[in-house]
Amino acid sequence: MKHQLRKITTLLSVYYAYMLEYRAELYLWVLANSLPIILMGVWVEAGQGGDFDLSPIEFIRYFLGVFLVRQFTVVWVIWEFEREVVEGKLSFRLLQPIDPVWHHVAAHLSERFARLPFALALIGLCFLIYPKAAWFPGIWQILGFIICCAIAFALRFLMQYTWALFSFWTERANALEEFSLMFYLFLSGLIAPLEVFPPLLRDIAYLTPFPYMVHFPSSLLRGESVNFLQAAIVVAIWGILFFILNRWLWRLGLKEYSGMGA
Repeated sequence: MKHQLRKITTLLSVYYAYMLEYRAELYLWVLANSLPIILMGVWVEAGQGGDFDLSPIEFIRYFLGVFLVRQFTVVWVIWEFEREVVEGKLSFRLLQPIDPVWHHVAAHLSERFARLPFALALIGLCFLIYPKAAWFPGIWQILGFIICCAIAFALRFLMQYTWALFSFWTERANALEEFSLMFYLFLSGLIAPLEVFPPLLRDIAYLTPFPYMVHFPSSLLRGESVNFLQAAIVVAIWGILFFILNRWLWRLGLKEYSGMGA
């Protein structure tokens, strides 16, 4: 057990130091994920003149929650893994006594801690601009939000890593992620709250994994009522399906891998 903990702490500390080395770029990465802030202004204007279930203040709180969720759940493993396969760098990772995926997991987790201060500063700036939108979640809301973000990140990472395994057969595996991204942007609640969707489309969206990656944690942080049972069932089903597909593709992919760039 101590040996495993030493591996984990070593990986996290190494990748955290690596992220701090590029801390200037972290600020740009935070801004690059500020689409919810931009959409917040659009929906606030729409909420002032339209007939929606959410008020302008609720739109602000919703998209601030979405922005914070995105900081915890952003994933880029497919581009890193694809580059490793194409350039043959995966060969060196396969010689190590741990699964190569843990390098990517450690890099993602370390980057979360490194970017968090920038994200909180940007949210504080939004509260200064919109003081009426400021709110303070309860301790249970915060704990539930953190747990939901962790689950959302795990599922998002698993899905993208599964698409990344197609790099063993094609040099454009990221095209699968780009195709999946269209559904993610629309059905997750990133572009618009699901409350403004037609009822039928909203019901369909809740059967996919995407709302539980963005909309669900954001709503929980705002203190809105959420269906935990439905969320647990849907996330568990999609998680199991992608895990089985992931392990199957990994075993087949290793047989195809030849270290093209080596």
